[in-house]
Amino acid sequence: MTTKEPIGHEHRDVSGGWLRPAVFGAMDGLVTNVSLISGVGGGGGSRHAIVLTGLAGLAAGAFSMAAGEFVSVSSQNELVQSEVDKEQRELEINAVAEQAELVGMLRARGISAATARQAAAEISAHPDKALGFHALEELGVNPEELPSPLLAAGASLVAFSCGAIIPLFPYLVAANVLWLALGLSALAAVVGGGLVARLTARPFWRGALRQLLLGGIAAGLTYLIGMAVGGAVGA
Repeated sequence: MTTKEPIGHEHRDVSGGWLRPAVFGAMDGLVTNVSLISGVGGGGGSRHAIVLTGLAGLAAGAFSMAAGEFVSVSSQNELVQSEVDKEQRELEINAVAEQAELVGMLRARGISAATARQAAAEISAHPDKALGFHALEELGVNPEELPSPLLAAGASLVAFSCGAIIPLFPYLVAANVLWLALGLSALAAVVGGGLVARLTARPFWRGALRQLLLGGIAAGLTYLIGMAVGGAVGA
């Protein structure tokens, strides 16, 4: 049997698969809602209109992100499970060939021929252990450590909501001031982007500047669109 290309490496994501959707969800919620609020505010929208838009954007975005993560992780898990099932059938039908392949894997790791044969025989004597070893070596996944679709969806929903509420907060406490919403969003972008950079062992300032720049571009464009549309409608 030919060694397959590893698939599903994202399933070895830290924290059981929740960190990636949480990070993306928070940043997406922040950028989405600050852009919506900038657009409506730039068009001269009232506080009521901005709150309604912000809450609608929060709800729609959070559930959309959660649904997307659930379907994505579920589909990837199903793909991995399909490959694992194929591997299990190979172990049942071609046990000798699979054991010889296991010897080759161990030899490739620098283990001596005699030790590799002995280890392969011991591993192959336990079908579950053999399946796990083959899946990890050939597919790059541990069948027992696949991420939870529900956990990924929940993390995405909560994180998006947390990010989206930040630019909306001033309007919820009766402060109809766009610059305050933009300032809070900029601060959140700096902190969030910087923390993500630190998690990946990169400079804080690099992640902070990148997230601030991207969020600023999105908010600036929607503000200009709001001004143009608001002026045209008002005229």
